Amino acid sequence: MTIRPWMVAVASSFVGLFSIGYLLATTYLVLRDDLIGGTIARQARMQHEYEDRIMALRAQVDRVTSRQLLDQQIVEEKVEKLLQQQFELSSRSGRFETLTESAAAPLNGEAAPSPAIQPLAYERHAESRGVKAIEDVMGVAEGNPGATLEPTAPVYRDPAASEEGKSVSARADRIFSQVTLSLKGVEREQLHYVRQMTSGALRTSEAIRTIIERTGFVLPEPRTAHAAADAKESGEQTAIGGPFVEPQNEDAFEQSLAALDSALVELERTRAAARTLPLASPAPATNITSNFGNRVDPFLGRLALHAGIDFRAETGTRIRSTAAGTVTAAGPAGGYGNMVEIDHGHGVSTRYAHLAVVRVSVGEHVEADQVIGKSGSTGRSTGPHLHYEVRLNGEAVDPMRFLRAGVKLARYID
Repeated sequence: MTIRPWMVAVASSFVGLFSIGYLLATTYLVLRDDLIGGTIARQARMQHEYEDRIMALRAQVDRVTSRQLLDQQIVEEKVEKLLQQQFELSSRSGRFETLTESAAAPLNGEAAPSPAIQPLAYERHAESRGVKAIEDVMGVAEGNPGATLEPTAPVYRDPAASEEGKSVSARADRIFSQVTLSLKGVEREQLHYVRQMTSGALRTSEAIRTIIERTGFVLPEPRTAHAAADAKESGEQTAIGGPFVEPQNEDAFEQSLAALDSALVELERTRAAARTLPLASPAPATNITSNFGNRVDPFLGRLALHAGIDFRAETGTRIRSTAAGTVTAAGPAGGYGNMVEIDHGHGVSTRYAHLAVVRVSVGEHVEADQVIGKSGSTGRSTGPHLHYEVRLNGEAVDPMRFLRAGVKLARYID
């Protein structure tokens, strides 16, 4: 067989390829464990890195969730505080209505003070604003897109989203601040309104006292601690007692309401005392023909004291009681002719003389403006008329003082 050069080349190539394959196979068998261990180690590193990333993300999610829970708790506390303030405002409505009705009569001769917004309107105004703000904030907390504020972001947020959440929280705080300031303003307006009513009631009571004292009649002083002690000594106060306990700390509004209630009670007491006085005319729509004081006696022709005032009244004119009281005399009384005397209490009494007809009897209780008889010319009289007297503690005083006081007090006590 002839060996050619190309055959040698082919054989050499085959031997070389086999040798290289053998070497590679031997190297693989020798280094296989190292390669597998390196691959496993690399996969383990990748797994640990992913687990660390997942744990970091989970911790961030927990922090965001905790922050949201804390924000929600803060929002709920603020909402509860606002609801409590609104409830306090609403609970005042009944007390305001009662006190307003008590002060419905004119104060100091003028209408009771009426600010731009009345107390109940205050409450409705504050309640509507508070409810709107609460709905907005709760909408924010619940992620309601229809709320005035923007809803919160998803649970996982990047720093930019976190800043946005802070801005939302800041806006929620601003709304809470605005509502709180609004409710505080309502409370200030209510407090101002109550103080106005208290001041008006005190001024009215003082005005009534001043007018009445000009008649010579002195009203009892307003009740104080000393007055209560005096009442206790006189037996007017019921038995009370108990251990001493420090008074409760009340806020300014409660103190103002107590002051207003005390002022209104004193005003009503003053008005009630004024209504017991003979301030009306016993013969309305008639003229006065003779005043109180010294005058020439029509029978003796010399100076004498006229202890009352005379009204021009034709025979049969209805004569009315000028205040409520008890009849102490009803019938002939010497120069008075047929006379009716009424005791109004507190040392005040009135006399109606020269009557033709007497319609009441001794011991009978009469009301103000009740017809007690008809005018005439009985007794020491020169013609039909009414002789009218007012007496304080048995002493005759000028009835015109009470008639003038009645005109001035009409706007206070009617």
